[in-house]
Amino acid sequence: MEEIWGQACIKLEQSVGPNNFNHWIKPLRLTALEEGVARFASPTRFISDWVSRHFANDIMGELSRHGQHIERLRFDVIPQESGEPRPASEKGASRPATAKAARNASDAGRPELGAPLDPRFTFGNFVVGKPNELAHAAARRVSEGGPVGFNPLFLYGGVGLGKTHLMHAIAHDYQQRDPSARVLYLSAEQFMYRFVQALRESTIMDFKGMFRNVNMLMVDDVQFIAGKDSTQEEFFHTFNALVDQGKQIVISADRTPAEIKGLEERIKSRLSCGLIVDLHPTTYELRLGILQSKTEVFRQQQPDLQIGNGVLEFLANRITTNVRVLEGALQRLFAHASLLRREITLEVAQECLTDILRTNDRKISIDDIQRKVAEHYNIRLADMMGPKRARNVARPRQIAMYLSKQLTNRSLPEIGRRFGGRDHTTIMHGVRKIEELAGEDSGLAEDIALLRRQLEA
Repeated sequence: MEEIWGQACIKLEQSVGPNNFNHWIKPLRLTALEEGVARFASPTRFISDWVSRHFANDIMGELSRHGQHIERLRFDVIPQESGEPRPASEKGASRPATAKAARNASDAGRPELGAPLDPRFTFGNFVVGKPNELAHAAARRVSEGGPVGFNPLFLYGGVGLGKTHLMHAIAHDYQQRDPSARVLYLSAEQFMYRFVQALRESTIMDFKGMFRNVNMLMVDDVQFIAGKDSTQEEFFHTFNALVDQGKQIVISADRTPAEIKGLEERIKSRLSCGLIVDLHPTTYELRLGILQSKTEVFRQQQPDLQIGNGVLEFLANRITTNVRVLEGALQRLFAHASLLRREITLEVAQECLTDILRTNDRKISIDDIQRKVAEHYNIRLADMMGPKRARNVARPRQIAMYLSKQLTNRSLPEIGRRFGGRDHTTIMHGVRKIEELAGEDSGLAEDIALLRRQLEA
């Protein structure tokens, strides 16, 4: 049995990655294989639950490949100070045997109990440009420790602009400077999951102790807790307790606190008390810098890689959605060149990335939205940028603002500039107004749906 698990672990480390393997699967010990059930000993319930939710299929698949017909995993929690297992339920692991074991399971000083940090996301490989230079500078300052002058640091922006990269980089740098520091990084979804688990198991005081005894708390995608009243209540108290202790908080979201619908006003107010930094959409220069940086890394691994003139410039010009799509396209080209042993020429790039390039060619611009809305409501395009406040002009203008926010990755300040230099708060007001009216006026909702279909066609 030990031999079977050992062989499975070799494959699991390759499939889930060394970081995930070391944090979640390595602490497990296979204890029995019987009647389609693989039974494991686990040091904490949290590890058991996390494995059940995220890696159960991987484990069952590997065991099956080694001749074991496995339909279900079960876990026994065996705290380190005790050799007696506690049997698990069908759905997951059992409750720790003692309050002390529960506290051990929620020790915030152990990074594996937060979300694992990605070793690739460091300041060293974060490409800085005008769209992200302020966010990068603020992240660097926080990672140095000591009095910062702003708390929390709130990073917001669209998908693939570098929020998560900066958060991981902060955690890496902070812990390198002070290895004894307690840094807890996790998503808002994980925060809610742990909170619900603590309520179910009557271990809420252990939960509070875990989150309020850290040097730095980092919560990604905080918009996830919007509308979840009990989770927001606990998050608010946790936030206050840490700030009162002078502990640093770093938050990320896809929009500003004021724009997150369903988020309590007191939380919006608290989040707005620190430094709010927008990661703007990438520029051509920044995209080209990222491509050059990634190419150099790949060349170190494959020195014979050949990329023709103009390929990186072509990609930086054509793929403008976000950095993840850009990096994915480059990775695909690398794989193509490596497997077929071909030079990456402009023609090869166009052939290999047809689907990605076609998707980006359909990108919607603010100009497109303004023209389509003006045409639909029979007003002059100039009125979109002008000062007129008459209802027959102001309402279409607000609809165009709303669609610009929904269909582009432009920031509020940038949208404001495209609407005659209006302040971002004006754009925010227009977006909210249309959201409210669309819920009450079916005719307006149909107009918006029609405009959206026409723009996305």
